[in-house]
Amino acid sequence: MSETRVPAAAWGALAVGLIWLVGAGSRGWGSLGLALVPGLLLAIGGGSFLLLRGETRANQLVALGGVVGVPLAAILMLVSSFWLGLFLVLASAGLFAAAGWVSLRRAPAIAGVPEPVPSLALACKVAIDEAVLSTRSLVSGTVGPGDRGRLSDEARDARRYLDQRGWLDKPSGYHLDPPALEAPELRRRRTRGTAFEEISFESGYEPYAEEPGRERWLSYAANRAAYAWVLEHSDGPRPWLLCVHGFRMGSPSLDLAAFRAVELHRRLGLNLVLPVLPLHGPRKIGRRSGERFLAGDLMDTLHAEAQAIWDLRRVISWVRGRGAIGVGAFGLSLGGYTVALLAGLEKHLSCVIAGIPASDLARLGDGAGAGSAELPAGAVSDAEAVLRVVSPLAFAPRVALSRRFVFGGTADRLVPPNQVLDLWEHWERPRICWFPGSHMSYRFEAGVRELIAEALSESGLGSNPRT
Repeated sequence: MSETRVPAAAWGALAVGLIWLVGAGSRGWGSLGLALVPGLLLAIGGGSFLLLRGETRANQLVALGGVVGVPLAAILMLVSSFWLGLFLVLASAGLFAAAGWVSLRRAPAIAGVPEPVPSLALACKVAIDEAVLSTRSLVSGTVGPGDRGRLSDEARDARRYLDQRGWLDKPSGYHLDPPALEAPELRRRRTRGTAFEEISFESGYEPYAEEPGRERWLSYAANRAAYAWVLEHSDGPRPWLLCVHGFRMGSPSLDLAAFRAVELHRRLGLNLVLPVLPLHGPRKIGRRSGERFLAGDLMDTLHAEAQAIWDLRRVISWVRGRGAIGVGAFGLSLGGYTVALLAGLEKHLSCVIAGIPASDLARLGDGAGAGSAELPAGAVSDAEAVLRVVSPLAFAPRVALSRRFVFGGTADRLVPPNQVLDLWEHWERPRICWFPGSHMSYRFEAGVRELIAEALSESGLGSNPRT
């Protein structure tokens, strides 16, 4: 149910923010250091709620202030004032949950998606999404206001370039078949007690000779090398699962945990390969993993996704060269988008699992969208046309209907459920799990685990494990 009036939590956030700044901040420099971040986030969030009714970023600030405030207030209990610290622990936790509750109440119903039933547990799950969105909003903005004219011109030129070559009508023609990957460099590594192998190789991807944005893309030197993390059994051929991570990920510890890779490797006997997406992890070109993939230059988004597909197909050729007994693809969030696109280009995949997937980068928005967010209104249609050549909604899947699987959160705030619904409809309504949770809660949802087990079993990848 959508609700737009100012919630009572706005007054609470403003009051608690001021208590942080005045009450805790006046107890010395150490306490002020603890109080500054949660106090400002809550005070600004609450004040913005009151002044700018319906402002979603205000609620995101309250969620972030609440989640940051709990551990800092616990420290305050130990080093300064027990009772003030205890009050701020409880108040911050309460505002965190309240931010999730407000988000739930304000979310519009989407036809075809089960309506989430509000609860304290669900509110906390949603608040985590809101806090993550707040961090993205606070650090986003790789493109400055002065670049809008250039972006608009580039989008128009790219649309003309792609249209002249017929790729807007037949987007598969934009994607060349990459050469097989035969002998990548291999290095043994370990993270959090888990041994794995790192493979690396020269990607070899290049935009077309006269394609807009080509020279800028080729200037990203760190992105020319491709990487993947590998968990492989040593007793002969096995099924392989390609696991494609989400936005801002790309490190071994994060990626292995996100997919429960060790469990899939040991319990189901699968070999796993986890490629690193362009501009992520060791391929990043800025301070943060994923910088310029989304919310940057439109053509960077296009080339990043095109290179992702190129690299994944090379990795699949390497896996098949090792005698793979079937190859499945499993992606999360941006990785879900990518494996959905892969399903429209790659033959003979055993299954594709699109988890919490975006399906339209141009319309994703709210700090997580593609470069079209930086364009003037009149150029948005150009951006949508350009991104069509890397959109899973523009490709018929080459994987059988019974081997397509989708899961999405009914209260997801990072990838709105309508994005998942659009992919599901385009894929002719395959098996789907709508779980009562948010983007960040998928790992703890029983329905998601059941769907993954079903997908692997029915595709023959996880039905006959060897130990």
